[in-house]
Amino acid sequence: MSFFGFGTTADIDVVLDGSQTRKYVEHKTEEGRKEKYPLYYDGETVAGKVSVSLSKAGSKLEHQGIKIEFIGQIELYYDRGNHHEFISLVKELARPGVLTQSTSFDFEFINVEKPYESYTGANVKLRYFLRVTIVRRLTDVTKEMDIVVHTLSTYPEVNNSLKMEVGIEDCLHIEFEYNKQKYHLKDVIVGKIYFLLVRIKIKHMELAIIKRETTGTGPNIYNENETVAKYEIMDGAPVRGESIPIRLFLAGYDLTPTMRDINKKFSVRYYLNLVLVDEEERRYFKQQEIVLWRKADRVRTGGQADESTAWGRDYQA
Repeated sequence: MSFFGFGTTADIDVVLDGSQTRKYVEHKTEEGRKEKYPLYYDGETVAGKVSVSLSKAGSKLEHQGIKIEFIGQIELYYDRGNHHEFISLVKELARPGVLTQSTSFDFEFINVEKPYESYTGANVKLRYFLRVTIVRRLTDVTKEMDIVVHTLSTYPEVNNSLKMEVGIEDCLHIEFEYNKQKYHLKDVIVGKIYFLLVRIKIKHMELAIIKRETTGTGPNIYNENETVAKYEIMDGAPVRGESIPIRLFLAGYDLTPTMRDINKKFSVRYYLNLVLVDEEERRYFKQQEIVLWRKADRVRTGGQADESTAWGRDYQA
């Protein structure tokens, strides 16, 4: 980023250690686009090099200090003036003085705690970024660089099956069962629906995954629902005693882990929504919360973490 004003123009560049070998992942921007960012995990060191380039040979840049910050921040879109920082680390790169040539500075934030997953939603954004600031008398020169953080979990110790019933007295009685309540993001939802009593003409049945993003507190709570997956179970009328299998693969959908009361600012929860439609277009539905978590599936010794390594946390429902 350039600084135009009195004095010399300077460009700032940030290069992360291991950037050639580090994994990059797609992450949704506030505008809805998918862009790639370097991936980090809780407890992992964030280090690299800051380069300050003077645009003109032989020129000089007066400054009141150069610093780099590592920031974890939550921004609620309805309250954009307030950024809620849950991590704020600072390293001084240079004391006040004069730069007479292009200069590089090494930086290192050791074993940084990153307690939450990066998230961009309908009404809230949680981001981690580096910010370099050259302090000037009039206008500071700044450069920001975002990273993405994934939170890993281990297998839940308790993961019971889900059993529920949908009933309309003397008209309909359905029992459905899912194999478990907690699923990792590449998992498969397996279940079965049993028709115990059918006296209304059902023409269609579908299973949907609903994402519910909750922001705010007290009387200012706002829920945003999004249907992220829809799966047609049946097209046609079932009969009493019939059972229909369910098999829904999660890997193809844009899902995040379940996030509960993140820094007392927001939550993201997921629900299975079973919908039945009769011939008169009346809709009957039953909703059940499920828990999604990011799997740490392989253990690797040394090197960079991936969705497989040692920075996983024990999952708590």
